[in-house]
Amino acid sequence: MSQQNPPAALPPLTGLPLLLTGLLLGLANFMVVLDITIANVAVPHIAGSLAVSPSQGTWVITSYAVAEAITVPLTGWLAMRFGAVKVFVIGLIGFGVFSILCGLAPTFGALVLFRILQGLCGGPIMPMSQTLLLQIFPKERAPQALGIWSMTTVVGPIAGPILGGALSDNIGWHWIFFINIPVAFGVAFLAWKQLSKRENPTRRVPVDYVGLILLVVWVGSLQIVLDKGKELDWFSSSFIVILSIVAVIGFAAFLIWELTAENPIVNLRIFRHRGFAVGVTTLSLTFGAFFATVVLIPLWLQTNMGYTATWAGYAAAFQGILAVVMSPIVASQVAKRDPRALVSFGVFWMAAIALWRSHFATNADFMVIAMPQLLLGFAMPFFFIPTQSIALSSVKPEETAGAAGIANFLRVTAGAFATSIMTTSWENTASVKRTDLAGALNGAQTTMDGLVAQGFTPDQARAQLEGLVQSQAVMLSTNQMFVVTAMVFAIAAATIWLAPRPARVAAPGGGH
Repeated sequence: MSQQNPPAALPPLTGLPLLLTGLLLGLANFMVVLDITIANVAVPHIAGSLAVSPSQGTWVITSYAVAEAITVPLTGWLAMRFGAVKVFVIGLIGFGVFSILCGLAPTFGALVLFRILQGLCGGPIMPMSQTLLLQIFPKERAPQALGIWSMTTVVGPIAGPILGGALSDNIGWHWIFFINIPVAFGVAFLAWKQLSKRENPTRRVPVDYVGLILLVVWVGSLQIVLDKGKELDWFSSSFIVILSIVAVIGFAAFLIWELTAENPIVNLRIFRHRGFAVGVTTLSLTFGAFFATVVLIPLWLQTNMGYTATWAGYAAAFQGILAVVMSPIVASQVAKRDPRALVSFGVFWMAAIALWRSHFATNADFMVIAMPQLLLGFAMPFFFIPTQSIALSSVKPEETAGAAGIANFLRVTAGAFATSIMTTSWENTASVKRTDLAGALNGAQTTMDGLVAQGFTPDQARAQLEGLVQSQAVMLSTNQMFVVTAMVFAIAAATIWLAPRPARVAAPGGGH
């Protein structure tokens, strides 16, 4: 079955229609990227409003990320079966519907469910927006199309924390979801109007249902173990034990099935290319550590440093400034320099920033916190752009789409898994440090007597002392998390040298 007007029958758009349609597609991509980071600074608001702990509140982020990642391997099949334009428009409509439901969610469980469904709808939007941009732009202007797409991908993380903080503080956390409504429905309507006649031919293609089910089972089980483990006392809980077994068996079955299936949903044979295997390993390690700190810093600032969501957003957004400046510069150097050297430089830079952060103290002011964020942005393009080139240039041209899907899946799931691990470790380490500090206090009674002499009641004096101990314990735990991420960055920076130098340069953007 095919459409009557395949895109090959129509010339590329030109002039104002091309510009407006390109901006629409870029806006859709911006919205989906924005939704990954806009919730970061709103976690304490959401957790307080729906009566859960801040670490549980991060499920709003991880559930969305995992659901989005799971749909990525399906994107190519969906586009071939139903058409790229239809998949894009339906994804936008679904994203808008579940954004409304997220904002209206009466309980935390309902919010997580709607975030999962929102992520399932959002997953195809990023690759489809890129695909449609390349369809409507003339071939000689493809770099301009990818420039629009890449810029929205970079700007999203800058706007997300600022917008999320301002909305949470001044209107309510519900509005971080409601602002998607006019964009999702508006872009869906206009995109259909502009692009429906350019729908690509469709055909019935087999889908690996068994592989998909196994993927959902093992990824979902592992994510639940990571999110619920601390709350249920890990392997003291039969529920966690059962889910862990399901995750392990599901993963093993997934590997066996995908390596032997005729039309696998995830083509694991691509890992036979050393450059791709090393590239995605570096990508997963680096992005996992990076994204976990992106979630941790606003959480720490709001729960321990007295920041509002707005100011936590300002501090977090600094990382995007130099990223925007450096992206075109780094992109121009990928074909001229050894991309392994660019990646290694960028990731070692990120390790140095993490070590710098590990010396934060509770009296750190805004600029002390924001300056590492600013300089981190300098390194980000050195990591994202060449790593993608190394991974995708190592595979055969006909394998590029599948390789890009795997890279995106691993990148997003690594971020979700690392976030769950880090937030749990952060809380556990803070508890240990608190016990150590309480046992090492000297002159606690003298301090309390001094506070009572200043007019505090004994209970107030004890609360002051406990608050001081807790604040220092969380600070020590936060610094320890930064040390761990520095070690992960250093391992990733060294790992990239196991890849052969790419013989060709992959098209930019494929790894997203």
